[in-house]
Amino acid sequence: MTEEIIDSSDGKLYNWKELWRYRELFYFFTWRDVKLRYKQTMLGFAWAVLQPLVMMAILTFFFGSRLKDIPNDIPYPVYVLSGLVIWNLFSTGLTGAAQSMVNNALIINKIYFPRLVIPVAAVLVSLFDFIIAFVLLIVMLAWYHQDVSVTALLYWPVAIITAVIATMGLGCWLSALNVKYRDIRYVIPFLVQVLFFLTPVIYPVSMVKYPVLQYILVMSPAYAPVELFRIPLTGVMPDLTLLSISLVSGLVLLFIGIFYFRKTEDFFADYA
Repeated sequence: MTEEIIDSSDGKLYNWKELWRYRELFYFFTWRDVKLRYKQTMLGFAWAVLQPLVMMAILTFFFGSRLKDIPNDIPYPVYVLSGLVIWNLFSTGLTGAAQSMVNNALIINKIYFPRLVIPVAAVLVSLFDFIIAFVLLIVMLAWYHQDVSVTALLYWPVAIITAVIATMGLGCWLSALNVKYRDIRYVIPFLVQVLFFLTPVIYPVSMVKYPVLQYILVMSPAYAPVELFRIPLTGVMPDLTLLSISLVSGLVLLFIGIFYFRKTEDFFADYA
């Protein structure tokens, strides 16, 4: 019988071959979390529709008539909902991933498997909510007779992928921090709320007249997926410099998140 020593000292970013061997766990944890989220709820999957729908109605009521810089004058409900469906993918995945290691403490202490599976599965759960909210967006596009460019076949998948990448990086980092520093759980809702207003989700970045402030706002990793998702609706290409800043931010956070997660995962069982 051979022994396998598992540690984080080999200098690799992550053991991707081992992660592939445990690929079935992604399905197991994702589907388990989907069922747990809506178990014993009155409205079930309808919550995934109600949240963006209610937010769209509130934001349209307060800001719809005040924002005059919407690209190509597309209806504000369509504009804000197209941003919310991507934002909710990011925020729900980030919150779930950040709490995932603590929520699975009993499993971590009992058996070994690549710990990265847990926060990644939490991000994949948010994709399930996104699909449901996306159906709502399609209905809204039909209701407002909003034209959608054929480029949606390209930009929408790219936007979803970039949103997942942005979520995984920050989510893995916060999940590892949350294991050791439990007050991180109080920071997460505040961080998500702040990022929502700093990220141009409900307003176009062109409203901000100071270029330096624009650069600061687009450092949010959620900016790029939101803008990419809206291109087929607005027909307007975002500023490539601003878009690049957000994309680089997401990739840097992905590297930092996985690197920190790997360097600390050996101690998760001790703190969980």
